[in-house]
Amino acid sequence: MEKIDIIESRAVLVPVDNIDTDQIIPARFLKTTEREGFGEKLFYDWRYDADGTPVRDNILSGQEGVILVAGNNFGCGSSREHAAWALHDAGYKAVVSSSFADIFRNNALNNCLLPVQVSEEYLAKVTETLGKAPDTVLKIDLGEQTISVPGAGEYRFEINGYKKECLMKGYSDIDYLLSDKESILRYENSRQEGGKR
Repeated sequence: MEKIDIIESRAVLVPVDNIDTDQIIPARFLKTTEREGFGEKLFYDWRYDADGTPVRDNILSGQEGVILVAGNNFGCGSSREHAAWALHDAGYKAVVSSSFADIFRNNALNNCLLPVQVSEEYLAKVTETLGKAPDTVLKIDLGEQTISVPGAGEYRFEINGYKKECLMKGYSDIDYLLSDKESILRYENSRQEGGKR
């Protein structure tokens, strides 16, 4: 997995509450367990008509960046991990919201996508700032656990310490265990020796 430390980017602003996983990646595209290729289907029903014709001036039109700023309760709905896969495959490194569905949050953290939860008040300031100045560059510092937005100020967000370490070192759960292999072996050897007595 890639490492996450500091992310600096313009943001893609989608100020919509209750964006569920079926909006993120429609169920009809969940025909594979491979993680690649889902990015092109991200928010498909927002970007294309039923016949596959691109929707002009959809909510994502003309926006670029690796940080998605969304409304409240992001990632609700079904537990599909494909939602995190699609966002990551499309190039996103972080999603900013005032709340996340728990399963989505865990899926994101396991797939190198940083969920940054801020207060509703701070999200409103960020949304207003981006609405007036879409070229604003946001800075997310995972080490310091801060997000900084010119015009909206700085906010310190919370994150599970274990997941923070994994993201900063580029570890999956298995990589984390293997990084402490010597300690695990010492412990197992001491148990075996104790059992022989």
